[in-house]
Formats: sequence, C-alpha cells, structure tokens
Amino acid sequence: MPKRILTGTVVSDKNDKTIIVRVERRFAHPEMKKTVRSTKRYHAHDEGNTAKVGDMVRIEECKPISKQKRWTILSDAK
Repeated sequence: MPKRILTGTVVSDKNDKTIIVRVERRFAHPEMKKTVRSTKRYHAHDEGNTAKVGDMVRIEECKPISKQKRWTILSDAK
C-alpha cells in the first residue's frame, strides 16, 4: 500500500526533532453545497531540525516513532 503524502504549514518547532504541521483540506458540504475548510495537526519527525515556523512542508506516513509521531518530513521539503 502506498504511503500517504500531505502538504501543510509548520505551526510549531519547539520540540527537539519534532514539528507540528497544520494540514488544511477543502470539500463541499453535502447539504449546503458550500466549500468548507477543515484543518488537522500532525506531529512529524524532523531529524535535522531544519523546518521552521511558517514553512510549507511535505510529510509522509511512516511507522510509529513515538506515541504521537506517525509522520516524517520528506527530504525534499524546505
């Protein structure tokens, strides 16, 4: 099964080797037919502490690293 890849914005880099990424998705409401924005926060592993707050990054699904971290930052992310 392929690994999921999401794009989002870094909202926190205070932890060592961990960033928090906010991913936004847009979809049409089933009844109202209006575009709705929904956000979710993911904890991602950042080995080199390269990502800073405000950066757009791509994260990839991986095996569990800790209690909350199931994502890792891709190497091509800025």
